[in-house]
Amino acid sequence: MSVMERVRPPRAPAARETRVRDEHGRRIRVGELVLRYTLLLIVLALTVGPFLWQLSTSLKGPTEDIFGSPPTFLPRHPTLHNYARVADTIPVWDYALNSLKVAGANVVTNCVGSALAGYALARLRYRGRGVATLAFVLAMLVPVEGIVIAQFTTMRELGLNNTLIGVVLPGSIGAVNVLLMRNAFRNLPYEIEEAAFVDGASAWQRFLRIALPSVKGTLAVVAIFAFMGAWDDFLWPLIVLSDPSRFTLTIGLNYLHGTFANDERLVAAGTVIAVAPLIALFACLQRYFFRGVGEGAVKG
Repeated sequence: MSVMERVRPPRAPAARETRVRDEHGRRIRVGELVLRYTLLLIVLALTVGPFLWQLSTSLKGPTEDIFGSPPTFLPRHPTLHNYARVADTIPVWDYALNSLKVAGANVVTNCVGSALAGYALARLRYRGRGVATLAFVLAMLVPVEGIVIAQFTTMRELGLNNTLIGVVLPGSIGAVNVLLMRNAFRNLPYEIEEAAFVDGASAWQRFLRIALPSVKGTLAVVAIFAFMGAWDDFLWPLIVLSDPSRFTLTIGLNYLHGTFANDERLVAAGTVIAVAPLIALFACLQRYFFRGVGEGAVKG
């Protein structure tokens, strides 16, 4: 080492540049980052904004003007009196219990039926498997309004009109849920099941002990879709049910809106009651939901 190198002062470390990178390690430019967050904020305002406005309206008292200009988002005197008025006007908790029964049964039948059908389409080898898969794809293209008369006639012939079983049965297994489970099972490595087959495991054992525990995320997606579809369904329960004691929550809230259309506070409170279970379900299953669509890898 030379004398000049010995007496030369060490270089000051360069200031680290703060860089934003995506999940693949690629650098994101500032303009692109601003555009992404702007679009996310717009989507957030369009999706969450109406619900927050309904929540704000449901908490406003009778003395507050909800049609004033400019509108006031936060209630000056928050109150829960509107929710009590909903319960006094219609048997909302009985309707909610009926909806919970229908949605719970729909979740169980869709999770069980879709898992069995999806495993059969993805892992079992038999003649006509491609035709069966095509049938489920074509079933997604048929609008519900086109088969509702046939469904009603079938329920009438079975004696299930005006029953909650008649509400559950047509949507007990959804074609989209079957295809979701099929794709999840297809992404699983075949080597693991082949090893279990060599060890003497039957098809049921491979399904229950190997395949099914590996697709919990997709099952959560199916459960959320099934619950939301049954909870929010309005047309089919309105057609098949005629006894007010068996009405679901969506039908009951429709009567509330039709009778008290001028009282927006009452309608907003009923809307929040209907949406609250969906938010609770998604909050419980969100960790599985976001990883469920692309699931398939088996963790060692």
